[in-house]
Amino acid sequence: MSYSPISTRSPASSSGSATSLRALEFSEGAQRAPRTPTDTTHDPLGRGNRPRIFSTNTPTSFVFDVQRDSLNIGLSESTRAGDHVTEKTIGLVNGVALVVGNQIGSGIFSSPGLVAADAGSVGASLIVWLLSGVLAWTGASSFAELGSAIPLSGGAQAYLSYAYHPIVSYLFSWTAISVLKPASNAIIAVIFGEYLNRLFYDATTADASNIPQWAIRIIASFAIIIVSILCVWTPRLATRVAVLFTSVKIAALISVIIMGFITLSRGKISTAFKTPVFDGTSPNPSAYALALFSGLWAYEGWDQANYVTGEMKDPARNMPRVIHTSMTTVTLLFLFTNVSYFLVLDKDVVSSSNTIALEFGRTLFGSVGAIIFAGMVAVSCFGALNGAFFTNSRLICAAGREGFLPSLFGDLHPVRGTPVNATILQAVLTSFFVIFGGGFKSLVNFYSVASWGFYFLTVLGLVVLRIKEPFLERSVEVKCKFVDTHEMLMAWIIGRIEHSYRRP
Repeated sequence: MSYSPISTRSPASSSGSATSLRALEFSEGAQRAPRTPTDTTHDPLGRGNRPRIFSTNTPTSFVFDVQRDSLNIGLSESTRAGDHVTEKTIGLVNGVALVVGNQIGSGIFSSPGLVAADAGSVGASLIVWLLSGVLAWTGASSFAELGSAIPLSGGAQAYLSYAYHPIVSYLFSWTAISVLKPASNAIIAVIFGEYLNRLFYDATTADASNIPQWAIRIIASFAIIIVSILCVWTPRLATRVAVLFTSVKIAALISVIIMGFITLSRGKISTAFKTPVFDGTSPNPSAYALALFSGLWAYEGWDQANYVTGEMKDPARNMPRVIHTSMTTVTLLFLFTNVSYFLVLDKDVVSSSNTIALEFGRTLFGSVGAIIFAGMVAVSCFGALNGAFFTNSRLICAAGREGFLPSLFGDLHPVRGTPVNATILQAVLTSFFVIFGGGFKSLVNFYSVASWGFYFLTVLGLVVLRIKEPFLERSVEVKCKFVDTHEMLMAWIIGRIEHSYRRP
């Protein structure tokens, strides 16, 4: 992260009366970027579209240009002044499809067991899934306003820098590279290894209830090695097969819902719905916090909804509709999927399994069903891991070129032109979490605490900006009740987790 010294202090940095970020941008922005024509109807100062700039009131004034000096950890490309403006081609239907497809992943085929085990009952589990959807929904809505107010690439990293200070953004970037991305990859690899091992042990042993952790770690490690080789050797594979892998996971999800309700129509439901649905509900509040973290893992991807804003037609009108429609769709799909699991499987089976899709298929169709559903989830996990390695290795490569990491990680393969050193670093970090992460549940809890702590700060930044810069132009504005709901739930979850770890 580079800071550019200013030889002469501007009035904004020396005057106590002009302390807002907008005033700093107006007084110092012209030194860093040319003015562009603008309509001054809504901006009487006529500042135009310049990069947003931060200044600190220190003896030596420093300026941090968020768009130039911060590391882009988002999916969108930079949009500096003078760059080609992306054509607005995404309508309502396209936007909903992108957001829904980005959220449906391996989590819904692995997290239900953790949620049921922590919640203790069928009814409590379904409430946890609904609350997880509400958290993701309110978070996505808040991010949409932040994206419209701070139209910079990088997502949460850019918002944290603008709302608080560049050091907060810097810490988030480092956490993303060293913890969040590798831990997320490790979770997917562990799910992949567990599904394949479950298939193997079911076929070769009479009791496959206790698969050794070393077997799961070996398969997960092999998957990491294979994906790393593919990303270096055949970089186009990730984009070519993305549609295929997305189709497979959506087909698996829809199949579970359909089969579950067919079972209901035939009257052959499991004991989960033959007894009171709240029997066995956990009385421990901390257990619900852990259950919510497991549910939120399945909703992972909600924070990327606002990345399509720059390419969306009429974003002020369509973006809220995209978020509300897509989040409603995903929440209902996940609720129906969990209902289907409980219609077919007993509560104890759901609570004790991380490979719930395999158990679902085996109960309905025997060993053939187990193979089909497990194969679909395994293919989905491998595709997700391949896509994650493809994008994350380029994040590490960009970090090496920008000086966040040693420059060797910014080097490309001399023949293939792929970030080989960055891919190796990512493989090492991911393998570390696979081997020493403590298994699926520990990894999910670890990842969730790290990521949602920053999400909490990011959404809180929306409140900070409404106070510090009430006249900041926003094409999308979220109702306060959405922000309040998100922050209160997150504060409670983080507080309960912290309390459970401190309790002797």
